[in-house]
Amino acid sequence: MNNSNKNKKLKKPWPTKNAMEQVYEMKLWGDNNTDFYSGDGSHNSAILAPYITVVKSFLKSFEKKLIICDLGCGDFNVGKELVQFSKKYFAIDIVENLIHRNKVKFNAENLEFHCLDISKDKLPSGDCIILRQVLQHLSNGEVSRILTKFSNFKYIILTEHLPNADFIPNKDIISGQGIRLKKQSGLNILMPPFNLKVKEEEQLLSTVLKDSKGVIVTTLYQLF
Repeated sequence: MNNSNKNKKLKKPWPTKNAMEQVYEMKLWGDNNTDFYSGDGSHNSAILAPYITVVKSFLKSFEKKLIICDLGCGDFNVGKELVQFSKKYFAIDIVENLIHRNKVKFNAENLEFHCLDISKDKLPSGDCIILRQVLQHLSNGEVSRILTKFSNFKYIILTEHLPNADFIPNKDIISGQGIRLKKQSGLNILMPPFNLKVKEEEQLLSTVLKDSKGVIVTTLYQLF
């Protein structure tokens, strides 16, 4: 074996926290003349308006309001539309400066912001998880660790950016800015290596993007 090859060390993936901090610092998801910007998926009205409509409809269907855990709340342009329909709304993100900013900008009696690494830290207790275009950025290992934390919740509202055609699900990636779309793949949490067991599955929304850029799918899962 060539000594130079033998002595080469595999590069370790950059911690997700650092990767996400870089996304905002370098404005890798865009700018929109704001301090923090969570990308077109959180601000494009063609994507956002139908999403808000279907999620509001689901949340309003309960006589007793649900406790929501919004995992990867980003700049909170989406979450701010949903807080009023919850009993308690926990908005969580891994970027500390972003959470500090959100605490200053958004206020409600039933709203709390927390800076957590959702793959490692304990989550608040609740009824419904909202995960909007978050898992698509994470490695299979991190996704698996996150899914193990959901056993005490009743519902998951999951939104993922997927190829708009047949694809091989769950190809692994390094956590960061990119998603599996570049590998002609996307997440399916019901299939290997995740194999999440659910009681019911219902697609709430499918938004086809222009220029063959895939489809954004929102699915409601009811857990056992």
